[in-house]
Amino acid sequence: MNDIERADAVYSALLSRMGEQWVQPRKERTARVLELLDDPQRTYRVIHITGTNGKTSTARIAESLLRAHGLRTGLFTSPHLVRFTERIRVDGEPIADAAVADAWDEIAPFVAMVDAELATVGDAPLTFFELLTVLAFVAFADAPIDVLVLEVGMGGAWDSTNTADGDVAVFAPIDMDHADRLGDTIEKIATVKAGIIKPGAAAVSARQTPEAAAVLRRVAAEQNATIAFEGEDFDLVRSQVAVGGQLVTVRGLAGEYAEEFLPLYGTHQAHNAALALAAVESLIGAAQQAIADDIVAEGFGETTSPGRLQLIGTEPTVLVDAGHNPHGARALATALREYFDFDEWGLVLGVLADKDAAGIVDALREIPAHVFVTAPDSDRAEDPDALADLVEEAGLRASVHPNLDDASEAARAWASENPRRAVIIVGSVVLAGEALRLSEEENWKAGADDAS
Repeated sequence: MNDIERADAVYSALLSRMGEQWVQPRKERTARVLELLDDPQRTYRVIHITGTNGKTSTARIAESLLRAHGLRTGLFTSPHLVRFTERIRVDGEPIADAAVADAWDEIAPFVAMVDAELATVGDAPLTFFELLTVLAFVAFADAPIDVLVLEVGMGGAWDSTNTADGDVAVFAPIDMDHADRLGDTIEKIATVKAGIIKPGAAAVSARQTPEAAAVLRRVAAEQNATIAFEGEDFDLVRSQVAVGGQLVTVRGLAGEYAEEFLPLYGTHQAHNAALALAAVESLIGAAQQAIADDIVAEGFGETTSPGRLQLIGTEPTVLVDAGHNPHGARALATALREYFDFDEWGLVLGVLADKDAAGIVDALREIPAHVFVTAPDSDRAEDPDALADLVEEAGLRASVHPNLDDASEAARAWASENPRRAVIIVGSVVLAGEALRLSEEENWKAGADDAS
């Protein structure tokens, strides 16, 4: 087999396991495999990121800032948009097929040992995400890297990524999500997420509800960790619309960074940048001395966040956003109003059945002139007819399309009728990945520069 085939075989082996959405509240099984591998996750420093929205963008900005410092970086995020190697990045690039296949060969004997141990006590074999985490930790150690920016899969305390000892724990905004697994109140969810704060570590947090902030403060004190909050210890001072993104001014933990260009749209991304900057300051000790302006300029300027308010089509304009819950949809709606000057939006909408579809529709209700309802290519997709009913109940015009190909074709044709119209594809990471593939296959951008 060539390297691509070897890597594809790894993904097939992962898919044969219990699925990514099948999560047990425990990390001991992952820890056992890592112990047999001599704990590769302890060979580099770690920024560990949790929260409900903004985790991936914050992670990508922090990783770019670290690379600008000359550090060799790893980045672990989920889910992927197109290919699973996107989740494991070394120095800003998806891991090489050969490297991921070699790492799999390295862990396979130990995976078999732990699976056998689990079988003897009647427990299920290691899952997709548990093994992906182990695979990533080994691949990063083999690279080797200096710093890992690590995104939690779900929650925090019992997530398999929490087998790493985070030097810095980062909290993006905490909201209701996965209530069936994390808890039915903000306080309960925050308690699970606060589990990533390690003894003597540093923590930084976005603005939180009073309930979430109280939990984070309490757990930080219990762990003898420091914690810095946006709005108190650091802050987004200002964001201004600019061509291709925005100019942001951030008051960091040690100084002010004025009018730095961030090539991402939306004030929510400016807040993510402020959080990422505080995290990097905490890791490298810049809480006592500001990071050099040229490093911040490079780190922010080189940031990308695929699938997050990303331009994927021109003539007509088509954007894609992975927003899959009400909090993310509200941020998207604000960004569309503040950063774009179109008269009418066509919304291509597809969500998964375990998401708050009604909340997403309500958050976006003031944006679209027409909603092209479809279903992501997933067995967990919400029925498009049921979704269309929610859209119409919100007082919006809707049409139903069996798949993204049909929905995007109809939406682009609608937008092409008037130069003041544009299309936004939203509702699911799965749908966003499909949109990225389709836009490349059909050349929606027609040679235009990527403004994402």
